[in-house]
Amino acid sequence: MQALIRTANKQDLGKLREFLIKANLGTDGLTDETIEYFLLLEDVEGQLKGTLGIEAFEGFGLLRSLVVTPGQTEKEIFILVEQMMKLAKEKGMESLFLATNKRAALPFFNLLGFQEIERAELPSEMNGSEHIRHILNVDNSIFLKFLL
Repeated sequence: MQALIRTANKQDLGKLREFLIKANLGTDGLTDETIEYFLLLEDVEGQLKGTLGIEAFEGFGLLRSLVVTPGQTEKEIFILVEQMMKLAKEKGMESLFLATNKRAALPFFNLLGFQEIERAELPSEMNGSEHIRHILNVDNSIFLKFLL
């Protein structure tokens, strides 16, 4: 499949919300102001095949909402994450964090350069994030950090 990765815009808001809801993910924090922190993976017909977003903080971001439809290749997912790293750097971020409860995802993110960190190493600014509060209530959460 020929894929295109682009930054989302306000016109994509409805389509992106539907895509995330279909994947059983929340859309809290997805607004006209934050849409520019989401990337879209589309096929040549413009059909949404994947997304990845950042919850932005001062100097760093929290990766969230990584969703791809079945059939997307690891290479496409890798490029989506790489493009998000580039976008984060353009937005002035120095590091990215992510949280997962899927141990199987660790080798993929380690390959990209993410390092596992302890819960206590998360920046205190993240405590206000609804996403992080939810994750902190999950016992098997794993936290990773990437320096840009």
